[in-house]
Amino acid sequence: MRLAGKVAIISGAAHGMGAEEARLFAREGAKVVIADVLEDEGTRLAADIAAAGGEALFVRTDVTTEDDWRQVVQTTVARFGKLDILVNNAGVSSRVVPQ
Repeated sequence: MRLAGKVAIISGAAHGMGAEEARLFAREGAKVVIADVLEDEGTRLAADIAAAGGEALFVRTDVTTEDDWRQVVQTTVARFGKLDILVNNAGVSSRVVPQ
């Protein structure tokens, strides 16, 4: 277990590549914080990781909001006592449609 004892926040972790990263980190022994705006998916992923023997927590986080970042870090440290790893997986994009 290469990440045993480590605590990681993964943004955009409720689905896709972020969810796979969260599962991998948990399998490698990390405690994982799933930071995403997708509450149902994030909560379900945290439960799936726990059911597989890992430790995970979902925190609703809009990565475009500084207050949300403060909250996810504070929640992580309050729950797990520290923060070792941050994976900035979330992406925000806007599509410009030609007129």
